[in-house]
Amino acid sequence: MSWAAVAIVVALCLAVAAVLHGPAEEAVPGSPSMSDVISAIDSVSEVFDRPDVPGYGRDCPGPCSFGRAWSDATEAPGGGNGCSTREDVLARDIRGAERVPGEHCARTGGVLVDPYSGEELVLAGTYQSVHIDHVYALSAAWDMGAHAWPQEKRERFANDVDANLLAVAGHANMAKGDALPSGWMPVEPWQCFYAWRVAVAASTYDLPLTSADLKQLRESARSCPDG
Repeated sequence: MSWAAVAIVVALCLAVAAVLHGPAEEAVPGSPSMSDVISAIDSVSEVFDRPDVPGYGRDCPGPCSFGRAWSDATEAPGGGNGCSTREDVLARDIRGAERVPGEHCARTGGVLVDPYSGEELVLAGTYQSVHIDHVYALSAAWDMGAHAWPQEKRERFANDVDANLLAVAGHANMAKGDALPSGWMPVEPWQCFYAWRVAVAASTYDLPLTSADLKQLRESARSCPDG
């Protein structure tokens, strides 16, 4: 990873905290600046179309293209800390959660500001209504180049809390599916934040986006605050 990509990821982590942990009405105005988002978009390679590469699968055992879901045994940020990747993302994105007594990782309660629908979800129990979304979907990544990666890199990508994962409302995640930006975008005014997340995930892992995807991201960047 280049120093430029490292700098983008560090800035991204700070922005995630600002957007997801502030009050909902203040979160979106705190999104990344237009110049930062455009810089991230400009670092992404462009292709004409998304190919259809056979061989992708999530079943383990089976094709298991990106390893076991939410594995802690990867080189991704937070890997090896004793908590699953899902638990790491929930701990970061849900504000006001309380640790379950006697548990190292499990939490309950709190509020999630869904960065896809804009809804504020008051949570309880085991967070079944909350999904962890790969911003740059795994099947899309497979088609766009991840099929040629070493298995270790694919597993890092699938569990990269910093670059590619968000806690979101389950219904919003289902609506998104494996679409790239030309096929799906969150509601306004969350598109600026999402455009940056997609661009950072793509540039960090040298994944391209289609011309239509990049056009959509640049249009969304126009809604970002000046700077």
